[in-house]
This record gives sequence, structure tokens and C-alpha cells, in this order.
Amino acid sequence: MIPHLRGRLLISYTLLLLVTLAVMTAALILFLFAQSPSPMPTYERLGFVTSDVISAAGLNAASRPSLTALRALADTLTQLATENDVRLLLVNMQTGRTLYDSAGRFQRGDLLQTEVETFTGSVYLQRTLARLEPVFGHFSDSDGTWLFSGVAVVRQGTETNALLTADHQPHQTLSAVLEAFLRDLALPLCQAALIGLLASALLAALISRGLVRGLEALERGAAAVARGENSVRIPEEGPRELRTVAAAFNRMSAQVQDTQQAQRDFVANVSHDLKTPLTSIQGYSQAIMDGAAKDPARAASIIHEEAGRLNRMVTELTDLARLQSGRLSMHSAPVDMGQLTAAIGERVALLAREKGITLHIAAAPLPPIAGDGDRLAQVLTNLAGNAIKYTPAGGEVWLSAAVESGGVVVTVRDTGIGLAPDELPRIFERFYQVDKARGPQRGTGLGLAITQEIVQAHGGRITVHSDGIGKGSTFRVWLPSPQVSTLLRRR
Repeated sequence: MIPHLRGRLLISYTLLLLVTLAVMTAALILFLFAQSPSPMPTYERLGFVTSDVISAAGLNAASRPSLTALRALADTLTQLATENDVRLLLVNMQTGRTLYDSAGRFQRGDLLQTEVETFTGSVYLQRTLARLEPVFGHFSDSDGTWLFSGVAVVRQGTETNALLTADHQPHQTLSAVLEAFLRDLALPLCQAALIGLLASALLAALISRGLVRGLEALERGAAAVARGENSVRIPEEGPRELRTVAAAFNRMSAQVQDTQQAQRDFVANVSHDLKTPLTSIQGYSQAIMDGAAKDPARAASIIHEEAGRLNRMVTELTDLARLQSGRLSMHSAPVDMGQLTAAIGERVALLAREKGITLHIAAAPLPPIAGDGDRLAQVLTNLAGNAIKYTPAGGEVWLSAAVESGGVVVTVRDTGIGLAPDELPRIFERFYQVDKARGPQRGTGLGLAITQEIVQAHGGRITVHSDGIGKGSTFRVWLPSPQVSTLLRRR
């Protein structure tokens, strides 16, 4: 696949260059066609024709022909105009009055308005017209615009009569543009195209080298993940886009690895937590059947307790799966977290007194949030129950609720067994339990995982903090409140 990619890149660059050149060529031709043709070639040609007409008519700057001579000169000029396919005029350059027009459009004495332009011409033309004081420009009549080249042929005092050799201003044609393009630009453009093709081939090779290297690494990494080697990582190098893809692949690979590890831990934890009650049930039921149980009622009670534990575990697993998949229904209604915290505190107060733990409750009424009251009560009951469960006799537990950061926050703090730093990141994992040597051993390890899912389903977040083993723990549940956000905006 990779070699084909290199070839496609080269072909793509080549086609891109060819298309660019074709568009540039078409644009250049259209630009030249839209431009008015330069008058310089016409001026150059008319200058030489003027010199030939002067020589053929026998005129010069010192001539002073009579009226009869001028009439004879007119016949000669008419013939010369026909032979050279030009228009000849005799004009008084001071007054602008016409003395003669081979085309017959201007009569003797008619005013001819000319516009003189600066034109020097080639060196050869300058030598040819050196003594004739040439002048170049244009004029207009009913037949359009004419370009002319003129020289002084008769001087009478301060006035000068000039012979003008005129021709139509050339019009741009596509054939002329193509001819000029092929003559002047086609070869340089082809040479530039060849150089561009070579440069594009080199550029394609350089770019594809770095691009393909990253894609090859990505291909090898994907194949390794497909084989189950989830620990593979690919180097994040090359262009920014490739680095982004490589980083995303590495995150995906790490997540797959974590997910598979979590699945293995889940299976191991479920197997372990199911094995203990099942072993107890099997052992005590066998003892009852064999008549070996000294206290059958006690054995039956243990079987009932373990069966209840299994039932709770299955229920919690089902709830957790539904929460994580978004299939567990939530009934949203206004909930006062202050009142709910106080109610949960009263509910667990008896348990705290039985264990010799001092329970502090600081929860005044708060702006309501939108949530499922039963599920939020489950969250607070679990957190408060854990705080009492993992706090030794003589310890203290605090339950408080307050407004904070556009919502409400419920804090559950205790002076219990605390958490080690390495336990904090995993405390919300399924089946994770703190060191059983430091606390009770009868939990399922699903309560905090369910708690986190419920909080997140309400758009909130739950955090935990502990200064270390034996220094207690603090759980904080923040939930958004539209009323709190509105009050903060008004302030």
C-alpha cells in the first residue's frame, strides 16, 4: 500500500502542476487578448512608409511648392497612398487645418484634431528620419481611430505643413495573440514547466518520505493492536497532522489497554467476590444436609445473608451497567440538596451513635437543582455510610451543603482510616476496595463506581482528597444549579 501511496503522491503533484500551468496559460492568453494592442509596431511601420513617400514624392523640409505644384502633388500622394495601402494627409500643424486627405473625408480647410505621442522607434528608424523631424500620434474620424507618422514638408513663415502617413489602429485578435504567445512565451513556459516537474518530483519524494514513514508506523501499530499487542506506541513525529493522528492512536491504544485490564480486573473481582459467598452457601447447605451443623438456624441465617449479598451485587452490577450505557431512567425534578443532606444525616445518625462516632450536619436550604431525588439520596447515603463505616469509634464525620461555583456542593468528611496516595486515582473503579487489613471486608466495591456514574449523569463531578493513611478522607459532590448561575450573573 505504501509504495502505491508514493506513486499517487507523485502523480498528484504532477497533475496539480500541469493543471496550474494550463490555467496560467489560459489566463495569460485571455489577459493578452483583453489588452489593447501596442501602437509601437504600427508607428515603426508608418515611419518607414513616410520616408519612402517623401522620397517618392520629392518633398523635403525646404520645399515651397506653388498651388499648381500642390495640386500635382495631391495626385502623386493619392497614387502613393494606394500603392502603400495607407492614408496620406497634408496638415497645417499650427492651425490644424487640412490641405489634403487621400481618403477624401477631410476637405481643404477642415479642422483635424491630432494627439501627439512620444515615440523614438528603433535606431534604424531614427537614422532614416533624422533630418525630417518626425512626429507620431493619433486622430479620429467617422471611420475610427487612426495612428499616424508625420514629417514637416513645407514651411511658410512660422507655419509648418506636415505630411501624415496614417493607418487604422490595430485591433486585438485571438490569432494574433496566439501567434505572439507561441513566438515569445511558449518556449520559456515549456522550460519552466519542465523545471517545475522536476522540482515537484523532488518535492513529492521529500514530502512522501516523511508522510509515508509516519503512515508505515501507524500501519504497524494498528496491525500490532489487531494482534492483541495493546502496549504498542508509535512515535509522534512528522507533520502536525501526522503527529495528531499518532497521538490519537497512542491514546486509543492506552485506552484499549486500560479497558482490557479493567475487564480482566472485573472478571477477577467478580469471580473472587462471587466465590466467597457461594463457598459459604455451599458449605453451610452441605453441613445442614449432612446433619453436621451444630446450629442449623445459624447456618441457614448465614446462607440467607450471603444470598442477600449476592443479590445486592447483581443489582448493583445491573445498575452500574445501565448507568454507564445511559439506559437507567432518571426522573428529573427540583431537589434541595441542603434538605436532602440533612435528611440523610438524620437517617445515618443512629448508625453513628451505635458506633460511637460524632456526626456533624451543616446543611441549610439551598437553591434547587434539577435531578433524581432517589438517585441523589443513594449517592449521599453511600458516601455518609462509607464515612461511618471506615471511621473508628470515637471519630467524627461532617456532612455539609453549600453554594459554590454556579451550583451546590455537598461535602462528606471523616477522621477515618484515610487513603494512600496510590489509592486515590482508583477509588472509583469497579470492585476496588481499600486495603482490607485497615477496614471492613464486606463491601462489594461497586458503591463508589455507581456514585460517580449518578453524579456525572446529573452533569456534576465528584472528587476525593486524603492526607494519607489514618488522616481521614473528604468527598465533594458538585452539582450544577441554574438558579445559582442566574444569581451569580445578576451580581
